[in-house]
Amino acid sequence: MTKKATSGAAKRGAATPSTKKAAPAATTPARKTAGTEKPASARSVRAAVDQKEAAQDVGVAQPGAGTRKSRKRVPPAVPGGDGHNPFRAHMRRNRAPEPATLVIFGATGDLARRKLLPAVFGLWQDGLLGSAFNIVGVGRQAMTDEEFKDYALTALKESKETDAILPGNLEKFRELLYYEYGDFSGDEVYDLVGRELDRAEEAHGGRKNALFYLSTPPSLFEPISSGLGRLGLADESEGWRRLVIEKPFGRDLASARALNDAIHTVWDESQVYRIDHYLGKETVQNLMAIRFGNAIFEPLWNRGYVDHVQITASEDLGLEGRAGYYEEAGVVRDMLQNHLMQLFALTAMEAPAAFDADAIRDEKVKVLRAVKEIPRGRVKSVAVRGQYGPGTMDGEKVPGYRQEPNVKPNSPTPTYVAVKLEVDNWRWQGVPFFLRTGKRLPKKVTEIAVVFKRPPLGIFPGGLERNVLAFRIQPDEGVSLKFSSKTPGQEMVLREVVMDFRYDAFGAQLESPYSRLLLDAMLGDATLFPREDEVDHAWQLVSGILEAWDGVNAPEFPNYTSGTWGPEAADELIGPDRRWRRL
Repeated sequence: MTKKATSGAAKRGAATPSTKKAAPAATTPARKTAGTEKPASARSVRAAVDQKEAAQDVGVAQPGAGTRKSRKRVPPAVPGGDGHNPFRAHMRRNRAPEPATLVIFGATGDLARRKLLPAVFGLWQDGLLGSAFNIVGVGRQAMTDEEFKDYALTALKESKETDAILPGNLEKFRELLYYEYGDFSGDEVYDLVGRELDRAEEAHGGRKNALFYLSTPPSLFEPISSGLGRLGLADESEGWRRLVIEKPFGRDLASARALNDAIHTVWDESQVYRIDHYLGKETVQNLMAIRFGNAIFEPLWNRGYVDHVQITASEDLGLEGRAGYYEEAGVVRDMLQNHLMQLFALTAMEAPAAFDADAIRDEKVKVLRAVKEIPRGRVKSVAVRGQYGPGTMDGEKVPGYRQEPNVKPNSPTPTYVAVKLEVDNWRWQGVPFFLRTGKRLPKKVTEIAVVFKRPPLGIFPGGLERNVLAFRIQPDEGVSLKFSSKTPGQEMVLREVVMDFRYDAFGAQLESPYSRLLLDAMLGDATLFPREDEVDHAWQLVSGILEAWDGVNAPEFPNYTSGTWGPEAADELIGPDRRWRRL
């Protein structure tokens, strides 16, 4: 509502200078007529005068003066306007955010303890948050400010995500922490949060900028969003206000749409940041840099040269005590709908018109829309599900999924999924994208592999191998290119070799994905955050799979052994003359 009011005011304000410029133009015909052999008639002069007076009375520009009704299509003045590459212009941005308060709902939860607090501490210690910054933890657990400070510092000391702590910095960081608690369905806790923003303004000056991070169970997203709205904390008249929401964004298409509807009764889409930490990883961002910052790859990035694409996100761990969540979610909601769909969209999308949030997200939505639908009737031919049984990992025996604590003895919940996506557009027609993810696979690794076609003719002894361009997202972030080369010796024998780039070659420690995304949210840069329509299309693509599998008995389960690369049916899915990469 605030944005609409602001926009209207802007339009009214924009008309004023146009009116001043337009007034002389209206008199031009009368002057020109006076200078010709045929003097202007009294009627034409009167009409010109009436037109000018009418325009002055209503305060709008005269017809024909060239005034725009909307500035949406006016190109920005700075990026590219000076003749420089607009990509570089956006890369040179200043990354210091304005003074702000970070409000973490669910501040005593697992995510905040292991990821968020270390990420914020790292940003602060690196001097990226400025001095006028503080954190308000909000929870349902009763706790004083001092108890929360102790809790946060203990979390920083214990977390593996915490950067090396410089002497004295923990004590200084402690002074930035505050805590409030209460029932998220009432108003009192939001009133207390509002008072914290007042206190921050008094302490630091400036505006009441606030980033609200919902690190809570999904069932609390709507109550907290509505509570902030009731107390006026979404209003931006005293400073910017942004809402960060953790996945999952809904449980299915209907609930995702209902959640978005509820959020948009309070927040403008420009204030909403749906976080998917995969998008904060360096290699994911490097995917765009490699594609659109080099001339050698993009000409090959199409159906003429690419045979297929494999996107893998494998985990070696089992449930790790998350049975309550995982029994409800399963692998489709936990990984496929969000992480893998985002990686797919970034790999398959067209080049954006500029390196900004809307341009990139527009292209991601386009390619998601181009994916052939997977209704329930097609699921069997394009998707494979699996559930791990007992096996051996690193020499130790591990239980099967159904033997994990708090899992139903006959649970049909899938822990593995492989799916074939077909993109109906000119670039990718006939090129399948194979996505797979699962638990208790041999190792923890995430990779995007672009597998190229074989050369059209074999002139050397032996078979021809396919070139592979692989983006390793975790671990050992980097990029490798596999190709064939002659082995030393008299014979012309070829073998595969790999050119490898690792991010540690830069000699700098990679920042946490949460650090990158938190800083982006405070800067108002939504480039790496999925937009509402992206989430909606991703849910549409997996809806048929969920309908086919949810609650349906799976007599074949368990169908893969812990420590192996998934069920045999996945090998059939990828088809003849292709094989899954053994990573």
